[in-house]
Amino acid sequence: MSLLSLQDVTASYGPAQALFGVSLEIAEGEVLALMGRNGMGKSTTVKAICRMLPTRGTLRFAGRDLGPLSSFRAARLGLGLVPEGRRCFAPLTVTENLIAAARPGHWDMQRISQLFPRLEERRSQVASTLSGGEQQMLAIGRALMTNPRLLILDEATEGLAPLVRAEIWAALTALRTQSDMAILVIDKSLAELRVAADRAVILERGRDVWHGAISALDAKVADRFLGV
Repeated sequence: MSLLSLQDVTASYGPAQALFGVSLEIAEGEVLALMGRNGMGKSTTVKAICRMLPTRGTLRFAGRDLGPLSSFRAARLGLGLVPEGRRCFAPLTVTENLIAAARPGHWDMQRISQLFPRLEERRSQVASTLSGGEQQMLAIGRALMTNPRLLILDEATEGLAPLVRAEIWAALTALRTQSDMAILVIDKSLAELRVAADRAVILERGRDVWHGAISALDAKVADRFLGV
């Protein structure tokens, strides 16, 4: 049984339609890469899942219909979002950011500190004074502190230095062995996704055009749907 299922989902920004019948599924404990060029509907799909815009079609999570739910009620079912652009609470400290939406479960302050030691070193520092990479670690840690069943990462390594990117990818890989939550990850780095993900779905102009094991995503498909 799928943890998350989207069937023929459409979504619009006012009169401009952005999704045209997107379907995808994620099983418990699975890592799914949502891929595509810029502007093809990846972030809109995330907003649809998290109930940040109206949709049509079927969205189910953990056996519940997401359609009529507000975003905060959907989150309470176990959706943890690391949004594009980090969006930490700038005036709050690292600790305050982490506990702001914390819920009981596997992920607590100690485990977040083990995953990202730099956050432990800066626990009393306000978020606005952190580096971009540290803010991204904080955004991931904050989402994990909600103890989600599905962690959604929207461009988690975008614009970061190579060393910081490597550190975050290592942390994401470690998540697979430290918990049984599912992960939906959006990123442009096919090399890292091949290591981290089980399957991939590719979007093209708001439609899902390819589904399969990440190992089956060959150069021809990548060039057609992901190349510049």
